[in-house]
Amino acid sequence: MTKAGIIGMGSYIGEELVTNADFEKKIDTNDEWIRTRTGIEERRFAPQGVESSDMAYIAAKQALENAEISAEQLDLILVATVTPDMPFPTVSALIQDRLGAKNAAAMDVSAACAGFIYGLATAQQFIENNAYKHILVVGVEKLSKITNFEDRNTAVLFGDGAGAAVVGPVSEDKGILAFELGADGSGAMHINQKGPYLEMNGREVFKFAVRQMGESSLKVLEKAGLTKEDCDFLVPHQANIRIMEASRERLNLPQEKMSMQIHRFGNTSSASIPIAMVEELNSGKIKDGDVIVLVGFGAGLVWGSVAIRWGK
Repeated sequence: MTKAGIIGMGSYIGEELVTNADFEKKIDTNDEWIRTRTGIEERRFAPQGVESSDMAYIAAKQALENAEISAEQLDLILVATVTPDMPFPTVSALIQDRLGAKNAAAMDVSAACAGFIYGLATAQQFIENNAYKHILVVGVEKLSKITNFEDRNTAVLFGDGAGAAVVGPVSEDKGILAFELGADGSGAMHINQKGPYLEMNGREVFKFAVRQMGESSLKVLEKAGLTKEDCDFLVPHQANIRIMEASRERLNLPQEKMSMQIHRFGNTSSASIPIAMVEELNSGKIKDGDVIVLVGFGAGLVWGSVAIRWGK
């Protein structure tokens, strides 16, 4: 059987830096309140006129270069987003054209902040069933366009960005070891967008995420035939530092073994895990042969995790 793994990655970070101090001038909040409750110090917004497809395209170009393959070698493009440029056509179709990926099918995946995980699990199936060889998975969000900047509970949380991964064949001892996906639609109204803006019941989401992120991390390791002692590095969805810490503690990992990018970028939804991975790869924290766990949760309510032995 062909083994699927990540063979290249890229990212785009919004260019407009917005600090907690900037929010202090606009709404009833302060830097200490934001930092202690969320871990966020600053976030990046995409400039006006830059849409999700623009960010996805930049991250995708980087990922293809990093993977050392051409756009024409792509068989499928999967884009995870809840903030497409428009309801249709899909972001995946827009970047398929811009990349020149003329041989690739294209579809968007809607699983909110867990979208990148769902995309990876989907890509794995196509590759390990020998239907496709190279698949581009992108997580991208322009959350600044659906954030109510007068709501002090949600205004400070979100950022814009994109992260991309090329998934392809890797050696037998590397690649995706297992995935674990789930949903609980009874909590659907805890995070939703019914009008122009995102709405969230922070308390309920927090309770759900603290429990589910830890459980999913342990389950995916079990599915891979591993224990928490085998995990070398954790890349959680960068939503809230207290939720992330709860997941780390469930795996008994030291702090340096968990990706921590929330203070720089805020919550970028489906883009947060791949952006964090690119940062950790660039810093040398993720090494060849490491067992890494990616875990996320989001509106739905949905969750997902993937265990990977890093390398080609």
